[in-house]
Amino acid sequence: MGAVNANVVISNPADRRQSWEGRFLADTGATDSLVPRQHLEAIGLKPEAQRTYILADGSEVRLDVTVARIELLGEIVGGTVLFADADAEPLLGVTALESLGIKVDPLTQGLEKLPAVRLKNISECVFASKTERFQ
Repeated sequence: MGAVNANVVISNPADRRQSWEGRFLADTGATDSLVPRQHLEAIGLKPEAQRTYILADGSEVRLDVTVARIELLGEIVGGTVLFADADAEPLLGVTALESLGIKVDPLTQGLEKLPAVRLKNISECVFASKTERFQ
C-alpha cells in the first residue's frame, strides 16, 4: 500500500484561533500523532509531559507530549501530539484516526469516514449480552 496523506489542522484547545495546517502521513503503525516542534510552539502549545516511544527500527526515544485539537475531514478530536524535530514529517497516528471515525482504505489509498465511531468491539458486546442471559 502506498502512502496516504491528508491536510490536518492542529490547534490550541485553549484558543482555536491559534492553529497550523499541514500535510500529514496517515500512519496506522503509529499510536500518537507527531508534529514538528516549531509549529506547536507557534500556536502556543507547550510540552506537558514526556513519554518513551519505540521507533520502527526498535530503538527508543523520549519525546515531549501535549494535547491538541485535531481536525480532519470536518471531524474534530482532542489527541496526544508529540513534539518532533524540525525536519520530521507530520504523522497522524491511529488513535486520532479511530477517534475521528476515519479509516485508511487500502483499495483507494485514501481516507474514508466511517458511518459511526466504534465504541466497543462488537464481539465483546455479543459475548457480554450472552453471558448476562446465563447468570
